[in-house]
Amino acid sequence: MKILKNISLKKYNTFGIDVSAKRFISITSVYELQELLKIEKDIFLISGGSNMLLTKDIEKLVVHIAIEGISIDKEDENCVHLTVNAGENWHDFVLWCVNNNFGGIENLSLIPGNVGTCPIQNIGAYGVEVKDTITKVEALEIKTGKLVSFSNTDCKFGYRDSIFKTSHKGKYILTAVGFKLTKQKHLLNTSYGAIETQLALNNIKKPTLKNISDAVIAIRKSKLPDPKEIGNSGSFFKNPVISKALFLEIQKENPNIPSYKISETEIKVPAGWLIEQAGFKGKRFGAYGVHEKQALVLVNYGNATGLEIFQLAKKIQAAILKQFKISLEIEVNIIA
Repeated sequence: MKILKNISLKKYNTFGIDVSAKRFISITSVYELQELLKIEKDIFLISGGSNMLLTKDIEKLVVHIAIEGISIDKEDENCVHLTVNAGENWHDFVLWCVNNNFGGIENLSLIPGNVGTCPIQNIGAYGVEVKDTITKVEALEIKTGKLVSFSNTDCKFGYRDSIFKTSHKGKYILTAVGFKLTKQKHLLNTSYGAIETQLALNNIKKPTLKNISDAVIAIRKSKLPDPKEIGNSGSFFKNPVISKALFLEIQKENPNIPSYKISETEIKVPAGWLIEQAGFKGKRFGAYGVHEKQALVLVNYGNATGLEIFQLAKKIQAAILKQFKISLEIEVNIIA
């Protein structure tokens, strides 16, 4: 294990924010991580860097989780159980599953980041959440260095949420995730109109896992910027869930407001639509701004600072609160 000094973290975060790590180490095995935790407890974790906004240099030891590997634990004619190490790229893993005819996560194609961070915020897209396929989460307790396994129920998954964002935040390092995927009779989810439209454009009536994955990739590429080309972290805000009463109040002046019924009393509203109505879509402020095709995405066009992007986020929150009486919640972790 070699600790490096004064390393730029620009290539380790998808926003492309150029801050420095005073000390930096890349970890490739659970054993290395356990050995490190014997001497270092006050650490800053980084994996795919896809769900964070860095606003300053990091004084703590930055630990880059690069533990790779996929193993098949057991399988039968219907299902396969996998253990996937935290450092595996999420999209590469999805494509590997699709190519092996393992179903359940094809709708989550092209989501940036690594496997180890997917349970933390329960990533989701196009009618699917990763919690629906997770069987376990393996993690090291930072305080003791012991390996712990959490069941799906233990994780208390919610909308973009889990115990690793709340009660267990900062206490564990996720090292691997277990999945149960289908091998036949796949439950294909094409309920989101955009997928059905894309499949129709491709003249596909009986879609395969690959057809759905390809459709999702095409849709995401048409709407979302590639972090390798324009710095971003995907969706910056959560889609707010509001009371039916507030929704009906907003609907009076905005008859075309899109919505998704959560319950008899709650309605989910797309944050991107709210931001667009407030006039922020495509708005640029020098080196940073709001993406022109998707208002939910804040972008770094070059040399923006994390603080500048965070201040833009707060400006958007204030505007939405004033115009719609809705408090937008930031989905990205702000490192301030």
